[in-house]
Amino acid sequence: AKVSNSSMMSDADKTVLLREKHVKFFTRCLSVLPQRYETYDSNRMTICFFALSGLDLLDSLDAIGGDRASIIDWIYSLQVLPSECDSALGSTYCGFRGSKAAGGKSSSSIDDCPYDGGHLAMTYTALASLLILGDDFSRVHRPAIIEALKLLQLPDGSFSPMVYDCENDVRFIYCACCISFMLNDWSGVNQDQAIEYIRKSQGYDCGIAQGPAMESHGGSTFCAVASLALMKRLDGTFSDVKLEGLKRWCVQRQQTGFNGRPNKPVDTCYSFWVGATLKLLGCYDMIEKDFNRGYVLEAQSPMTGGLSKYHDTHPDALHSYLGLSGLSLLGEPGLLPVDPALNISLRAVQHLHELRH
Repeated sequence: AKVSNSSMMSDADKTVLLREKHVKFFTRCLSVLPQRYETYDSNRMTICFFALSGLDLLDSLDAIGGDRASIIDWIYSLQVLPSECDSALGSTYCGFRGSKAAGGKSSSSIDDCPYDGGHLAMTYTALASLLILGDDFSRVHRPAIIEALKLLQLPDGSFSPMVYDCENDVRFIYCACCISFMLNDWSGVNQDQAIEYIRKSQGYDCGIAQGPAMESHGGSTFCAVASLALMKRLDGTFSDVKLEGLKRWCVQRQQTGFNGRPNKPVDTCYSFWVGATLKLLGCYDMIEKDFNRGYVLEAQSPMTGGLSKYHDTHPDALHSYLGLSGLSLLGEPGLLPVDPALNISLRAVQHLHELRH
């Protein structure tokens, strides 16, 4: 018979953060993963980010012990450097990969592995992870990454994550904005075009979709609002009516925790996606904080640590991290404060500011 997480949790467990369990969960994610993660082999960088940033929010980076330097080296091994000919097309491939699953060499140029270029989401999570680990970005090839951003932005203002024919939407505008903010160089982003794409992606219900004429979604709404905040263009992008409608749409996502769309079940990750959006919009105090906290805490696994998407399902790295981020927004004791735009701890953001001086 199936034994649920809820049935295993005492009433006390449902009201407290199982901190040590979560530290062990994230530490395991950095060394070994269940078989069901096989399909995510090309996304190892994002899983690494969730684990590192989770440990950081728990103020437990010391749990990785002497592996900090080796993790930093591994992240840099995923960097794709410019080709020797340094053509414009070659620069498009630059950035960070998600893994070396396609066989690329460490810190290779695109000449070494022509079908294994950088990806905007991996570049964002790689740079964020380096900040969390206290790296100084000295080995980041900044000009190549910025040049890639220029070439990956499409005429409609959105971004494609990589040079190959693939999707493009507001998620990758967010990645491009995070990269530009962390590298302190906005020359790779045409901000006016990106903002126009975001504006056109706002629906009749005032939520924001991945692109024009699509369904509003909590994740894409976060990406849009956080991008505007990073560009310092949140004020003035939406009319007063649409801005108030956006706030209302976000507040209406709360049931106990939050869902991502109307008539969908509550999901742990939206405690951050929607919560951070409301934080950036200056109306986080409008939510029912106790209900939100209660939902996230009940998603904890008392056996393995970590948090699940729904109650009584298996925990995973993404929902474990975003659940903690949602609790951090609430000011949960034992967690470091999270930056609602960059989605890393304020301590990591402070390190970024120190690098600039």
